[in-house]
Amino acid sequence: QVQLVESGGGLVQPGGSLRLSCAASGSIFSTFTMSWYRQAPGKQRELVAIISSSGSTNYVNSVKGRFTISRDNAKNTVYLQMNSLKSEDTAVYYCNANKLLFSSWGQGTQVTVSS
Repeated sequence: QVQLVESGGGLVQPGGSLRLSCAASGSIFSTFTMSWYRQAPGKQRELVAIISSSGSTNYVNSVKGRFTISRDNAKNTVYLQMNSLKSEDTAVYYCNANKLLFSSWGQGTQVTVSS
């Protein structure tokens, strides 16, 4: 079982940056596909960015060119660097670990973009 703990959320002005971190327990972190999702009030949870065990990445169109997902397998951590933040990026951000039929979620971290 993999346990995930997100950190790095907060309040930031439009145009600002934040870096989210997701620390995973367990020794097989490198074999998992890791993702960041977000859920805004009144909306469904959406996939924001994904990074495979081999390092391939993909993003939802709305964050392409602004967000970067990365992973450090030595630290069992996945990151989401968020630049040029917009008010519509405001949401609770969740980390997900996935492999075959296994999926684990973190507790979420709030990101608020407001002046």
